[in-house]
Order: sequence, then C-alpha cells, then structure tokens
Amino acid sequence: MKLISIVVPVFNEEDNIQHFYESVCHVMEPLQYEFELIFVDDGSRDRSREILHGLEQQDRRVQPIFLAKNSGHQLALTCGLDHADGDAVITMDGDMQHPPELLPVLLEKWEHGYEVVQTIRKTTEGVSALKKLTSYCYYKVLNKLSNVHIQEGGSDFRLMDRVVVKAFRRYREHARFIRGMIGAMGFRQVQIEFVAPKRFAGVSKFSPRKMLNFAIDGVLAYSVMPLRLGLYIGTICGILSLLLIIHVLIAKFILNDAVAGWATVTACILFFGGMQMMVLGIMGEYLSRVFEEVKNRPLYLIARGRPKDEEEDAAAEK
Repeated sequence: MKLISIVVPVFNEEDNIQHFYESVCHVMEPLQYEFELIFVDDGSRDRSREILHGLEQQDRRVQPIFLAKNSGHQLALTCGLDHADGDAVITMDGDMQHPPELLPVLLEKWEHGYEVVQTIRKTTEGVSALKKLTSYCYYKVLNKLSNVHIQEGGSDFRLMDRVVVKAFRRYREHARFIRGMIGAMGFRQVQIEFVAPKRFAGVSKFSPRKMLNFAIDGVLAYSVMPLRLGLYIGTICGILSLLLIIHVLIAKFILNDAVAGWATVTACILFFGGMQMMVLGIMGEYLSRVFEEVKNRPLYLIARGRPKDEEEDAAAEK
C-alpha cells in the first residue's frame, strides 16, 4: 500500500492542532493509502508541543519534529520534506485554511500521472480588500521581473511525487521561496483552484514584516532585474548630470549668468544622492544573500526528530 506523507508546519497553533488532526484522519482513513502526519513545530511558545506529544503517544502515524528555534515557515516546510518517506508528500498549513477535503482530489490527480498537484487560492473568506489588492499587485510585479512564472494565488498546499521531493532536496539555499522553486523545477504539473475558508482558531502568525521579507525573497530569488534597474537608473542619472554640466557651462561662458541657486544645488544633491543610495541598497540585498550562502550554515536545527527515526537509530545501534 502506498504511503502518503502530510507535512504540516506549526507555530503557536495550540487551538488548531487537535481539530486539524481529526479532520485529516476523517478524510484519509477511508482511502486506500497508509499515511503519516509530520508536524514540524517551528519553536512554538504555547502548548503546541505538549499537544503533539500527546498525539504521537496515541497514534503512531503522528511523527512530530521539534526545531531548536523559530526558523520560519519555509524552512519548517523544508525540514518536513527532508524527512518525509511517502511515495507522495502533501504540504499544508494546520489552521484549516487548506481544506483537508481536497486531499482526495490531489491524490486522484497524482494517480493520473501528475507529479506536482498545485492548489491555487481563488480567494480567502473574510480577507480584506487591501490584502487582495497588494497580493494581486505583488504577483503582477514579480512576474514582470522574473523569468519564472509564479502563479497568482499559488499556495504551499500541494502534492509532490517522491521523485520531485528528491529533486527538491538538492536545493539548499537559505532565502527560500518554495512556490517559485517548485514552479521552476518543471515535472508534470496540474493546478486545482479552491476558496480558502477562515482560520479555525487563533490569528495569522504571518506578520506584515514577515510578509514583506517573504515578498522580497521572492523577487530577489528569481530576478536580477533590480540590479539592471540600478544600472538603468545610474545611466539616466549620468545623462542628467552631463546635461546639468552643459547647462552650467553655458550659463558661465555664454550667458554670463553664473549665479547658483541653492535650491537647485540642494535638489540635485538630494536626487543623485538618493539614487546612489537606492542602487547601493539593492546591491546590498543581493550581497547579503551571497554572504548567508557562503557561510554554509545548516538550514535548520532539530531539537528532537521523528519518533520513527529515533527508533531506527536505536535499532541500528543494537
């Protein structure tokens, strides 16, 4: 019987874990598959770990991993994918905004030969108009800048065949934008649209700061256009500076009117200084990512691995 691994990142989700577990089991148990639930606790500070300990004791299909500290949603997903043993791996969030009722649909598409089954969020119940607008604009800008098409509304709710998971494990960059990584890998892919319901409980842990960092990672990971824009801006500024020099020379030697206006000088200094700082900032963002990569530090640290892995290690030592 085929094994399905379901990877779920968890961060302070004490009010959602039990309900999510029961909902997934209710959907998966009638299907002709074995399955495991790999909860990756991303340094929770509430009762999430206590609840996961209880679930693993009552159900061996629950295989939690506890990270040593909060590493972020994308690295928590990566950890789960690194440790999943399934013939297919499904990644989803545990707040019930990724409906478990869609799991049979994803598996059906997989059985038809698709190696990646990607869900597309048409909308989210109760989300504000401002968030919809910013999301729409972000994906439009991202796709204009990037050579890799990133599907608007794409989510981290997807199924991947084991072949895809093995290929994904070869990607070890720190600044991760998994939606773009999976899309750029190729393989045979299909998309399924869904409407995301409201969270079952609690509030989103994806703060505006984290959303901004995630957006920047998406742009910088798949586009060098910001660097080229810096080149273009620098060229334009150079041309404007040349024209300004010509204007000064004409005023000095032809018009004999060399009285300098402080406002003009100040405006020019602020303009060109601002452009230089912006270009340096763009270069700094790329260099900071190079700096992180060359240190070659681990993507995440595990405080305690899956019970299955610990049992296998103990058996190997005997």
